[in-house]
Amino acid sequence: MNDTLHWLDVEDIAEELEEAHREVDPLRLGFPTLRALVEALPNFAERPGHPCNERILETIQAHWIELRGGAPAGDDD
Repeated sequence: MNDTLHWLDVEDIAEELEEAHREVDPLRLGFPTLRALVEALPNFAERPGHPCNERILETIQAHWIELRGGAPAGDDD
């Protein structure tokens, strides 16, 4: 089994970020910082043909907020 994460593993990335960066408030995180945190995860590797974009970063951030007890990811209310 391959444990390497890439940009499309948004839920797993959010879980890894929650474990590695409990001191960080995902609500106050800008996308450049979020991208850097993801790229710094020890088991992260970008795959050719799957680059990062704003939608991916938004989704990772939403899942991370959900893990913190915020609104469910995808809930626009």
